[in-house]
Amino acid sequence: MTRFAGHDCLRLGNGSLTLWITQSVGPRIIGLALPGGENLLAELPGETLECPGRGSFSFYGGHRLWYAPEEPRRTYLPDDAPVSVTDLADGVLVIQPMEEETGIQKSLTISLPSSDTRVVIDHKLDNLGREMVELAPWAITQLRSRGVAILPQATAFADEHGVVPNRHIALWPYTPINSPHITWGDRYIFVEATMESGALKVGFANPIGWMGYALRDILFVKHAPFLPSATYFDRGSSSECYCDPRFLELETLGPRTALSPGESITHREIWMIYPEVTIPTDEAAMQRLVDQLGLTEGE
Repeated sequence: MTRFAGHDCLRLGNGSLTLWITQSVGPRIIGLALPGGENLLAELPGETLECPGRGSFSFYGGHRLWYAPEEPRRTYLPDDAPVSVTDLADGVLVIQPMEEETGIQKSLTISLPSSDTRVVIDHKLDNLGREMVELAPWAITQLRSRGVAILPQATAFADEHGVVPNRHIALWPYTPINSPHITWGDRYIFVEATMESGALKVGFANPIGWMGYALRDILFVKHAPFLPSATYFDRGSSSECYCDPRFLELETLGPRTALSPGESITHREIWMIYPEVTIPTDEAAMQRLVDQLGLTEGE
């Protein structure tokens, strides 16, 4: 056990990167760093959301598991209790105590399957209660501000003639459509995490399967599956990006699911961190970087 960002943590590393996983609260991946580098994840001591009738949910920062749809009475349930940690061959299993109000138990299986910067995270929701719960796994990564989020957009025709819509964008009511922090491209949407006030959030169906965040000369990318036949919350969004002055979030969601007692659902993300890259300033530069790194659709 080690102390990191004010918490009792387990340190997990492979020489290419290091993760710090909370044990005293959470679960959270509270730290992510390359050798000798700073924490890429936001650290948010004291930042909270009010859970009606149950006190405050503490962000802490880093990576967490929620479940959609967002509803303050269940989404913001505090997770301040210690978690159970089990060592695995190439990682750890972290299990949160069951939510008494919902019967849902959250767990993360975090693995470093090789010696590179790949991280595999399985986000699992178990219904240990007596009632069916409609939900979707919702994996949220809070990153330090001052970087640029890259949100790839589907461009393939939805019909043979290209005359019907091929994508949709979801906007939250606090999002200014003309925000100077959003660049609306044909292939990529860019979100600059340089806000001094306000907030914005963009969601979309993501058959491309990845989204990224460039901070100085490091590119963080996470992949998650998209099921074309499935139904997603938030007007069909499988990927989302939230930004305010404190941090930027890259979020992925699994399909909308009716989870009966005794059932579970797992949502997998795969992370990769690429050092020494040039932050893209336009779509052409982004496409060159995508081709260079071999970021392929549906990976």
